Amino acid sequence: QVPVEESGGGLVQAGASLRLSCQSSRLTLRHHVMAWFRQAPGKEREGISCITVNSGITSVAEAVRGRFTISRDNSKNIVYLQMNNLKPEDTAMYFCAAAIQPHVCSSSDTPAASDYPHFGRGTQVTVSA
Repeated sequence: QVPVEESGGGLVQAGASLRLSCQSSRLTLRHHVMAWFRQAPGKEREGISCITVNSGITSVAEAVRGRFTISRDNSKNIVYLQMNNLKPEDTAMYFCAAAIQPHVCSSSDTPAASDYPHFGRGTQVTVSA
């Protein structure tokens, strides 16, 4: 059983929006720093965004800055990734991840996969031109 589960992916046209969700029946997400990663075929896993427990710090990768927004609702134990103005180069498997250490999310850097021990199986996002 995976620690977190992603949903919300799909096939959309360029310019469209999607909202990914991350939930867990095993972890209390409000106790964890959360992050989103993506991996396109033939490429390494890329850190997209992270958010601290109280949403005080967020980080967004330059490639998606201004288009993607991470947020969380601790009362619902859920984390979101709002993706607007999607581009074909955003096509990838998107993964949610959790970590208990607060220092792994910094406003000045993108999340590193090695800092997050709890990953989901991912949700596919495909953007057509």
